[in-house]
Amino acid sequence: MAEQEQAAEKRLSISKIYLKDFSFESPQTPGIFRQSDWKPDTNLNLRSAHSPADSDHHEITLTITVEAKQDDQTCFLIELQQAGLFEIAGYEGEELKAIIGSFCPNILFPYARESIASLIQKGGFPEFVLQPINFDALYMQAQQQAAEQAVEAH
Repeated sequence: MAEQEQAAEKRLSISKIYLKDFSFESPQTPGIFRQSDWKPDTNLNLRSAHSPADSDHHEITLTITVEAKQDDQTCFLIELQQAGLFEIAGYEGEELKAIIGSFCPNILFPYARESIASLIQKGGFPEFVLQPINFDALYMQAQQQAAEQAVEAH
């Protein structure tokens, strides 16, 4: 009975998913479009941030930066902040950290991925597909690194 009451108190839901910030730069246009050999090097940077909105609501922001360069010239640079307001209640400790560090970014990523792909095409560039990201593995890796750093600090 006590387990059922405890499980009933746990709530996890999406209140809102929204685009918080979006920037697109293409400093080499229109000259970049005259190049016949399109083989840019692409750099992807990904990070996630958390800020409590109130006792049961948490804003999770997934920031993705994509930079494409060819011959040391920036073809395009995108920075996107895809955010979500999540109701998270009844979770504590490691369980709460896993929801914030893995579950929520997994929810946000497809929205960010679609926005980035769409904007790159609207910028006149060929189709760009961000590959799926395993946020569970990234979260576990970050936890392991934090534990190793804590051991080294002592």
